[in-house]
Amino acid sequence: MLVAGFPAGSFATNCYVVAPAAGEECVIIDPGQDATEGVQDILRQHKLKPVAVILTHGHIDHVWSVAPVCGASGVPAFIHPDDRDLLSDPAKGFGVTSAQLFGGLELSEPDDVRELTDGAELELAGMRLTVDHAPGHTPGSVTFRTPFEHDGTATQVMFSGDLLFAGSIGRTDLPGGDHTAILRSLARVCLPLADDTVVLPGHGPQTTIGRERVTNPYLSDLAPAEGPKRGL
Repeated sequence: MLVAGFPAGSFATNCYVVAPAAGEECVIIDPGQDATEGVQDILRQHKLKPVAVILTHGHIDHVWSVAPVCGASGVPAFIHPDDRDLLSDPAKGFGVTSAQLFGGLELSEPDDVRELTDGAELELAGMRLTVDHAPGHTPGSVTFRTPFEHDGTATQVMFSGDLLFAGSIGRTDLPGGDHTAILRSLARVCLPLADDTVVLPGHGPQTTIGRERVTNPYLSDLAPAEGPKRGL
């Protein structure tokens, strides 16, 4: 599997381009501030053809460039319905007016928006991506996980958005945030996964479930909760 990414804009939000291999179809995850050029560079470098943009949540630092990226390739965007309104009203996610957000910045939905559901299996670009609803950072936060092989061993990678970071978790002090809910999501969505699950977060470096289980202070008092089927 090919995963190429870069930190986009002043928020340093990780944007990922994921494909089975170079020269094939791909999906784009969380094209944030000024991400269009970086995405196009990766597409050209690896000769990739986008089929969809998938969004872990609706905060502006993750969706800033979704409309132009989708428009450039004529592809749909996928987002959970509880965050869909943030695509066209990003100020709502920060509790301010549109005039107060980046000098009156206005965003719009892509032409084709499709809604995600908990446990959905997306068949995109020759890959199977499982959606897990993980509210807490925002009401419509989700993660995506997909199987891959590493050193001949089957494991999986999880794109965690702003649910789980290396050594930390997503903030819950913005409108729609809920600390109790994010702890439930961590227990349900993250802790049941195998230790070798690779975590690619919305900000900062990659990690693994095993590393976070041992070292992340927010997980130390949590026990795995029953969640969706965890098959590879």
